[in-house]
Amino acid sequence: MGLLDMIGPVMVGPSSSHTAGACRLALLARHLLGEKPRRVEFGLHGSFAKTGKGHGTHLALAAGILGLRPEDERLKESLRLAEEEGVEVVYKEVELGDVHPNTVRMVLEGEKERITVTGSSLGGGLVRVFDLDGFEVRLTGQAPALVVKNVDTPGVVARVARILADDEVNIAYLTVSRKKKGGEAMMSLEVDRPLSEVPLRYLEHLSYILWVRQIPPVMD
Repeated sequence: MGLLDMIGPVMVGPSSSHTAGACRLALLARHLLGEKPRRVEFGLHGSFAKTGKGHGTHLALAAGILGLRPEDERLKESLRLAEEEGVEVVYKEVELGDVHPNTVRMVLEGEKERITVTGSSLGGGLVRVFDLDGFEVRLTGQAPALVVKNVDTPGVVARVARILADDEVNIAYLTVSRKKKGGEAMMSLEVDRPLSEVPLRYLEHLSYILWVRQIPPVMD
């Protein structure tokens, strides 16, 4: 643990949980969409709903969706910037059950894609995205990540792992989830470095791969 882990991240304040963490969650969601969002609905749970506005959570979430980082001074103007860019931003209170009190469900709509991302701000600027379109995932933003949506067929995980190994990319953490046997499945991989361009494009064009997102780290 370093000094910054104790005093918190570099950020536009006031709260590492409600501001920096919220911004990072939304930034991860934007990367997962893979395009500029046209509309975003934020479902605020727990303390995000009850005390978030006083901590600037609504501004931080909008900033992340626009691709801004927690230390960007424009965070305070994010709602105006969203309006200028034609991004509709909606907030509502939701009850998400037995999850961390600083949790948000984000529904993002772009020109081609629509996704639902749920994640929590854990304190000190640390975050975790744990649900993507009903699939279990694990994204902390502390390392490069790869998210793969695929047809649930034997050998897919091994094939993806082999592609990464051939590119000398080491897997730090792997989560695999499916809704039913033979249906759609998803894997999230936190890795030591991003996958190179050629193997990434090869992976995207495999017949049983539905889409791939390469996610950069969002932590300092």
